[in-house]
Amino acid sequence: MALYILIGGDQKEYGPIPATDVQQWLTEGRLNEESLIKAEGDADFRPLSTFPEFAGAATPVPPVPPPFGAGPSDRMPEDYELDLGGCLSRGWALVKNNLSVLFVGTLMYLLIEAVIGGLAQVPFVGALFSVVNLVISGPLLGGVFYLFLRVLRSEPAEVGDIFHGFRRAFGQLFLGTLIPSLLVGACLLPFIVLVLWKLTPLTGLMANLHADAMPDPETLAALTSALLPCLPVLLFCAIPATYLAVCWKFTLPLILDQGLDFWTAMKLSRQRVHQHWWLVFGLLILISLLNFAGLCLCCVGVLFTLPVGYAALMIAYETIFPKGPSA
Repeated sequence: MALYILIGGDQKEYGPIPATDVQQWLTEGRLNEESLIKAEGDADFRPLSTFPEFAGAATPVPPVPPPFGAGPSDRMPEDYELDLGGCLSRGWALVKNNLSVLFVGTLMYLLIEAVIGGLAQVPFVGALFSVVNLVISGPLLGGVFYLFLRVLRSEPAEVGDIFHGFRRAFGQLFLGTLIPSLLVGACLLPFIVLVLWKLTPLTGLMANLHADAMPDPETLAALTSALLPCLPVLLFCAIPATYLAVCWKFTLPLILDQGLDFWTAMKLSRQRVHQHWWLVFGLLILISLLNFAGLCLCCVGVLFTLPVGYAALMIAYETIFPKGPSA
């Protein structure tokens, strides 16, 4: 019986497996005509479409998304291992091998956010576009994660998939962005109240400040004296805010990928991330440093580092929230 070795969406080799398994994976949509495969004993990988024994078999059945609120489709394992370096290196490989769709998808997302953000600064209509950005940011970012997941799983993907969240789960993705943001912001409320209380007596001094001029020494000393005691409160408030922000990082992909409502997705994300919170936090720090390096390259580099960061995050998602074996 002929055996085959293939390269999955995570850029790892799988096999050797028999032809019947290859055909089954084609039917399930885990492989497509562009998937790289070779017969055992061959030297090089080549597209699956070049194998005559699989001609006509590459007609994957689109997966049926689960209904919202149904809960995770598969039982999660008790624990998981997260390789930070592996997430970044595999993320880079995924973007490099699928540069056109992932780069263009990320660029379209950034352009939409930039245009709406710029319009939000326009007098009179700016407030309206600020509300628009608040409403669409969750569904749009969820669509970006959805695009990266489809490419990672070797499923058919196109740039337009970044708008999938508007069709599939607009309200849940909106709430999955709004509610965590409000709860994280609530953690900082004591600091905000303290700052307002400290600055209220200085309203007269601050009214005389000009945006293009440095404050005089007396005003600067008064502001420093008022704000310095607020720093310990800020550090104290930042602890729960940071913890929750990291815990809820996978809320949006859980909503789109597993068909969860926003509250169930938040709970599941927190439960799984809590198991290895510092590892997930470390991954987010590495991604932030990568994007900062991209910004330092005349801001152009971030167009390439952002897709790598999104890919690394979705590779971590696949590890933390597995849906069963997949090529």
